[in-house]
Amino acid sequence: MAPFTRRQALITGGTAFLAAACTTTETPDPKPLPTHSGDVKQLLDRAGTCALTPQQTAGPYYLDVDSVRADIREDRPGAKLRVALRVQDLPGCTPVPNVMVEIWHADAGGVYSGFESAKSERFLRGSQPTNADGIAEFTTIYPGWYRGRTVHIHFKVHLSEQTELTSQLYFDERVSEAVFEKPPYTNRDGRNGLNDSDSLFNERLVMTTVQDGDGYLAALTLGVNAG
Repeated sequence: MAPFTRRQALITGGTAFLAAACTTTETPDPKPLPTHSGDVKQLLDRAGTCALTPQQTAGPYYLDVDSVRADIREDRPGAKLRVALRVQDLPGCTPVPNVMVEIWHADAGGVYSGFESAKSERFLRGSQPTNADGIAEFTTIYPGWYRGRTVHIHFKVHLSEQTELTSQLYFDERVSEAVFEKPPYTNRDGRNGLNDSDSLFNERLVMTTVQDGDGYLAALTLGVNAG
């Protein structure tokens, strides 16, 4: 039996849309990160009110691997990270089920699969359909850094074969600092890309991140307006 692919799950049609995100604009709490308790929806509900979100570049490291899987780690070492993204329709911020969400990012050493030393590999890339609550979840590792960029995750929301939202996800710097104090991230130094010096960074795309067992849970609510 052929593997299930993202293309098989896409909604047909090309309805134009406006993208939006439900995010917080509050100053980060200097206290230690809270610990996750309850379900993911409770964390997403803390995201705030709906607001238009910027689309951002897919960057030079996108590959259409068309792989539907929740755990995208393969053999890559690093701090465990769960990513929960909720897609909502505006203006009512109602759930959008059965759309494909795709993410990809660098490993702890700042390397993307499919390029450079990992040209033949496909780690840290995958897609998931949103559930009845509009939520897609992934298990991955905390991304590493590479020169010239702050820590980030790329994503696409595939509304149809013709219509998609492409953007990037960011982290609170205090979380990144804590993660990078432990191996395998300590194998490198000289990080020069921070949120406040990154040309693409947008605070509205910073995920809400909490402790989750021996790792982290990061969440953000995204939205579309199909008009």
